[in-house]
Amino acid sequence: MSNLIVLGFNSEADAFEMRASLARLQTQYLIEMEDAVVVTRDVEGKVKLHQPVNLTAAGAVQGTLWGSLIGLLFLNPLLGAAIGAGSGAISGALTDIGINDQFMKDLGATLTPGTSALFVLVRKSTPDKVLDGLKPFIGKAKVLRTSLTKDKEDELRQALEGVARPGVGTPAS
Repeated sequence: MSNLIVLGFNSEADAFEMRASLARLQTQYLIEMEDAVVVTRDVEGKVKLHQPVNLTAAGAVQGTLWGSLIGLLFLNPLLGAAIGAGSGAISGALTDIGINDQFMKDLGATLTPGTSALFVLVRKSTPDKVLDGLKPFIGKAKVLRTSLTKDKEDELRQALEGVARPGVGTPAS
C-alpha cells in the first residue's frame, strides 16, 4: 500500500530540490516513489503542476512508433506516424497516473502565492536512511498532509520541521 505525503515550502526552489534529492535516493533503492509532483502558486494566484514526466509528449512518441509500424502494414508509414502521434498525444493528455491532479490543484489553491508544495506517493522506503538523506531540508519543509500512521507522521514532522508536537517525543514547555 502506498502512502501520500504532502510537504509545504516557502519557496519553489526548495520543493524542486527535495524532489531531486528523493529521486537520487530512489536510484540508491532507499525509496520507491509512484509519483512526485511539485505544485506552485505564482504571485497572480495561478496553480501549476510540475509533473516529473510529460505524459502528452510520451504518448505522442509512443503513438508515432506504433502508428509507423501499423502504417508500414498499409504501405503509408508517414500517415500512420501522424495519426499515431496525434492519438498518442491525446491519450497521454487524458491519462492521470499517481496522485489525482484535481486533488493537487485544490490543495495548491490554498497555498500562499509564491510558495510551493511537494506531493509524494511512496510505495516503500527505508525511513531512517531517507530521513538522513533529507537533512539539508530540516526547517525548510512543513508537513501539510499524510496518509501515514500518527506515529510515523509525528516522526516525519519532527525530522523535517525540527519540532515535536506536545506529548510526542519531548515534554511540552
